Amino acid sequence: MDTLVGTAAPTSVPVTLRKLYLVRFAFAAVWAALLFASGDSLNPLSGALLVVYPLFDVACAVVDARSVNANAGPVRGLYLNMALSTLTGVGLAIAAASGIPAVLRVWGAWAVTAGLVQLVVGAARRRMGGQWPMIASGGISVLAGASFVAQAGKDDPSLRNLAGYAFLGGVFFLVSALRLKRAGSPA
Repeated sequence: MDTLVGTAAPTSVPVTLRKLYLVRFAFAAVWAALLFASGDSLNPLSGALLVVYPLFDVACAVVDARSVNANAGPVRGLYLNMALSTLTGVGLAIAAASGIPAVLRVWGAWAVTAGLVQLVVGAARRRMGGQWPMIASGGISVLAGASFVAQAGKDDPSLRNLAGYAFLGGVFFLVSALRLKRAGSPA
């Protein structure tokens, strides 16, 4: 089944992914700290952070797709992720004007759909090594997204849970980067 990724993974793809995953971890950690510190209200800082996160995801997917295209053919799941994340950035900019519940609904829908894509891409790349954390992260993202949508309907919803979600996602990127390094090392 070669629908998402070429069957053979060139050696430069794991190296590129390792670097990309480390950058994603660092970004997620800083982003989560800033969002957590900005409090439970929608203000210019939290609004900007909300829009920047999916746009950063687009940039990372572009880097990932370019490295794979140069070595093993296109990854359709990454292109789908780019579209979803771009739409989410726009959706969050609009939702921020309507309040935290609207933001949680948009973020939750994105977490569900992007989590499904991440799960499928990780499963397709599993032979490369270091992808089980990405598969787990995709599954957890689906569940977290559903919980964000549910939180939007409750009294006093908060953005702080998004910070925890992003940080946990970053930890999964870190673990995957470390596993890629081990998987790429000579036996």
